[in-house]
Amino acid sequence: MSDVAEGPRKPSIIAISGKSGCGNSTVSRLVTERLGRQLVNYTFHTMADEMGVPFAKLLEMAKADPSYDRRLDERQVEMAHRGDCVIGSRLAIWLVRDAELKVYLLASSDVRARRIQQREGGEYADVLAFTKRRDESDRERYLSIYGIDNDRYDFADLVINTERLSAERIADVVIAAIGRGPERA
Repeated sequence: MSDVAEGPRKPSIIAISGKSGCGNSTVSRLVTERLGRQLVNYTFHTMADEMGVPFAKLLEMAKADPSYDRRLDERQVEMAHRGDCVIGSRLAIWLVRDAELKVYLLASSDVRARRIQQREGGEYADVLAFTKRRDESDRERYLSIYGIDNDRYDFADLVINTERLSAERIADVVIAAIGRGPERA
């Protein structure tokens, strides 16, 4: 018997990040379901709904006032540390430093815009232009607020190009990678 008292067990966190349309939400949900974990996917969409403002309006507000980003990100990190979970967010792999597995999902802006168009509707050219503007705006905000360059994800344990893989296959790869070192898929 040990004389050292064991403290509470540290939660096992899988952090999944990527830009809009990469499959963060879908893959996070699938991994969560398969592992029986809590899902943390608190996003600007969620915040906009809670505030009763249109999503695009909240993005404009966040561009002018970094407190929206900080509030969202602090809430995500706090939620992630409540217990074993999968957190899917743009900055999860940067903000949840103690995650057991950090996964970055990537896809071209063209593929991501097609996915967003299928999900939310609209003309492809408009969705593509919005996606590119949002990528640029997000990157500038993250650099300004946190010093995070979300185009630098080389420290992730697993980087997956989602363009040719189904969400189910990506979830398989993530689950198989638990406990392994850095990989590229």
